[in-house]
Amino acid sequence: MNQATDAMITHIGGPTTLIEVGGWRLLTDPTFDPPGRTYHFGWGTSSQKLTGPAVSPAELGHIDAVLLTHDHHGDNLDDLGRTLLPEAGTVLTTESGADRLGRPAHGLAPWAATTLSAGGRPTIEVTATPCRHGPPLSRPIVGDVIGFALRWDGQRHGALWISGDTVLHHGTRAVAERLHIGTALLHLGGVRFPITGPLRYTMTGRKAVELCQAIRPHTVIPVHYEGWRHFRQPRAAIERAFATAAADIRRSIRWLDTGVPTSIPC
Repeated sequence: MNQATDAMITHIGGPTTLIEVGGWRLLTDPTFDPPGRTYHFGWGTSSQKLTGPAVSPAELGHIDAVLLTHDHHGDNLDDLGRTLLPEAGTVLTTESGADRLGRPAHGLAPWAATTLSAGGRPTIEVTATPCRHGPPLSRPIVGDVIGFALRWDGQRHGALWISGDTVLHHGTRAVAERLHIGTALLHLGGVRFPITGPLRYTMTGRKAVELCQAIRPHTVIPVHYEGWRHFRQPRAAIERAFATAAADIRRSIRWLDTGVPTSIPC
């Protein structure tokens, strides 16, 4: 295992990553169903899963905590992902999601914080960050979503931030004002649905560059941009957007091969 200042991150697929740091094993947005199924998200929206996970639940091993940005969309928590929740020591999610899931889920409002602590491991402070999973005034339809910023002693570059499913808005811009971000796992893909036309429900590459101009992270890791029909911006489009950015932002992007544990300096 790396030093506690670094993290080992495995992109399992979609929004799902395994973050290992200082003996902790943290899982984001568990999605482990096989491909082929169509999931309905409500209000006439749906999508088909095209790609399965690079790691199966049986191969995953013990999980100390699940960081669940939201529970009500199948591309962030699917059936097999739900079966993992009771086995995790802690599940952190939205307040409304915790009400729906029950124990062991613990709800956090945006900017609320909690800690993960255990003997012999670094204490990790987890701060919930704001998300808006769609255009203005869409929250009653798309539901509550949060991101997570993780801080522990010895970080060299700043917090590890999971953006969650969000567009660029005042809440995500506030992250730059309130937190120093070293590593950003950005949920991208520019989600759109036929029924709502040009409206976007997650960030495009261009909006991600705009966000990075504000937060100036050391490392940017794109996730949740592939594997489903409702994503409209694949890797090539994101790469084109970052190719026009300032030199430090161009250098910051790091693409992870799915299923391969990768050391990330934090």
